[in-house]
Amino acid sequence: MAEHHPQAPRAPRAPHTPGASHHIDQIALEEAVTFTSDLIRIDTTNRGQGDGHERPAAEYVAERLTEAGIDPILLEKAPGRTNVVARIEGTDPSADAVLVHGHLDVVPADPTEWSVHPFSGEIRDGVVWGRGAVDMKDADAMVLATVRAWARAGVRPRRDVVLAFTADEEDSADVGSGFLADHRPELFDGCTIGLSESGAYTFHPGDGRRIYPVAAGERGTGWLRLTAAGRAGHGSRINHENAVSRLTAAVTRIGEHRWPLRLSATVRAALAELAALYGLPLPDLDDDAAVERLVAELGRAGTLVAGALRNSTNPTMLDAGYKVNVIPGSATAHIDGRLLPGTEEEFAATLDKLTGPDVDWDFYHHEPPLEAPVDTPAFAVMREALQHFDPGAHVIPYCMYGGTDAKQFARLGIQGYGFMPLRLPEGFDYQAMFHGVDERVPVDALHFGTRVLDRTLLAL
Repeated sequence: MAEHHPQAPRAPRAPHTPGASHHIDQIALEEAVTFTSDLIRIDTTNRGQGDGHERPAAEYVAERLTEAGIDPILLEKAPGRTNVVARIEGTDPSADAVLVHGHLDVVPADPTEWSVHPFSGEIRDGVVWGRGAVDMKDADAMVLATVRAWARAGVRPRRDVVLAFTADEEDSADVGSGFLADHRPELFDGCTIGLSESGAYTFHPGDGRRIYPVAAGERGTGWLRLTAAGRAGHGSRINHENAVSRLTAAVTRIGEHRWPLRLSATVRAALAELAALYGLPLPDLDDDAAVERLVAELGRAGTLVAGALRNSTNPTMLDAGYKVNVIPGSATAHIDGRLLPGTEEEFAATLDKLTGPDVDWDFYHHEPPLEAPVDTPAFAVMREALQHFDPGAHVIPYCMYGGTDAKQFARLGIQGYGFMPLRLPEGFDYQAMFHGVDERVPVDALHFGTRVLDRTLLAL
């Protein structure tokens, strides 16, 4: 484990200016774009199984913070897997702190599939292109631009703001947020809420409305490893104890299983707000058929909740054998499972039935589902900030289908929200950008997000 600057000095206190945004000047807006492009050009591909190298991006972030008089700490559990943490002291020492976190790693990208090189950071026609443009070097850049604007203007938030730029989010987070939460929890003392990726972006349902989903929940992560044992033998002989047959039968059952509806508090709140937005009567949410009808009646807006109505299990990897005429003695598979709050016992019992007596399963990686309250002053602040800069915004809570570093920071009692604002034009498929080809983000969206993030953090 490597660490630099073991005790970060705190910046002096300055008067709190709630909701102010005049200090988000042209410099800040330009920096949000430049930093996004620069970070994209630093290849921080995370291929999993420990194959990653975030240090150059971490050093870039640390330099930008240091230039603003903020003293960062660089921490590593493994060489090159660098995390950056810094604290900006607020004006109210009695107030809880807020964590703002973003990851520095990205998933792989094949340049032959892209219109531009995925690590070019090219800015063309008002758009920044490259891997990480929305997931999530854009957010890292907006955070940097915001706190540097505060430093230039001598502005401080009411709460302490802890910044964390992490490694390894795109795999297990073992050397990233998991390492920080387990081994350096004191860096997050006082933090009760956290803001991070995958929320507060413009969703266009195709009817002229602009919906901004703010994540207040995440399905849990249940990455499964299935192992089937059998009798090895010659491929020409009948074998009723074939490990491959046993495994594939179990994988088929799991892949075809339709999980029942299980509505979390976040999804219930989302359905209530969407029904009100569209002037639809809210049905009995314990009536599965009525819920399915409501989601269908909501049209494209219903897709914001459709993937969070139930658990899911998708087969993703198979591994068996070494020669076509040899029946192997064992076979393995991996399943990407996602769990809703309150369903973990049901999930395990169902997996026991679906795998059957000849296949064992365990969690390759497991993180619990999350929920954060939506009837709080903090959520109201996020809603107000979005509506301030987009008066036509309809802000709703939603449950993310996947997961973020918020799961690891939840171990410290930090309630996480997906809130990294972007105002996006109609036709821009935000969700398709995640891990997709030709990932990109509009320059105007970065400007909007920087302003909204600034207003939110100063008003919390």
